[in-house]
Amino acid sequence: MLVNTLITQQLLERLASLLRSESRNLLVNYGLQPVQFEALHYLSICNRYSDTPKAVTEFLGQTKGTVSQTLKVLEKKGLLNKKADVDDKRVTRLSITKKGESLVENILPSPLLISAGNLMTSQSIQATNSSLGSLLYHLQSANKFKTFGQCDTCQHNIKKDSGEYLCGLTKEPLSKREVNLICRDHLPYKRMQSDQQTATHFVDC
Repeated sequence: MLVNTLITQQLLERLASLLRSESRNLLVNYGLQPVQFEALHYLSICNRYSDTPKAVTEFLGQTKGTVSQTLKVLEKKGLLNKKADVDDKRVTRLSITKKGESLVENILPSPLLISAGNLMTSQSIQATNSSLGSLLYHLQSANKFKTFGQCDTCQHNIKKDSGEYLCGLTKEPLSKREVNLICRDHLPYKRMQSDQQTATHFVDC
């Protein structure tokens, strides 16, 4: 068991190293570091309940100081905007600008992963995604990390007969775009947990 876990770690670390190296090279032209881009990317896919410096800190697993400096750089470059929350002026809300969105679109998806995907079958890619998704879920569950999943896979998300969506936690309506964004209060469905386990068994067979 420990041998297999070590192999998994070595594979993930090697993949992360290659992707991080590529990211650094791609970001040179924009004057950004990988951690700064990761924060920007997060803000491009998070919902309105998760667009605060605290949420960015939780998602990245960085210190408050590092995230604070990161956000200052992004704001100075015109990649994000800051404003006080309408209901609570103590809370800062962050939003990605059009310039920031364009940058994210230029960087992602990774050229390295695109080239690798071109050599794989669609079934192989789906199996890989399922295995990685299962690993991520179990790692988060075992260590009590926030899942930061999409609203459409959350127990709080309610689809009404009219086709509209409602957040059961905040009691506020959600747009179709919002249900595809990630949230810091995400609570995965139990059937999602079962699907992840099934995916793992499929890959092992």
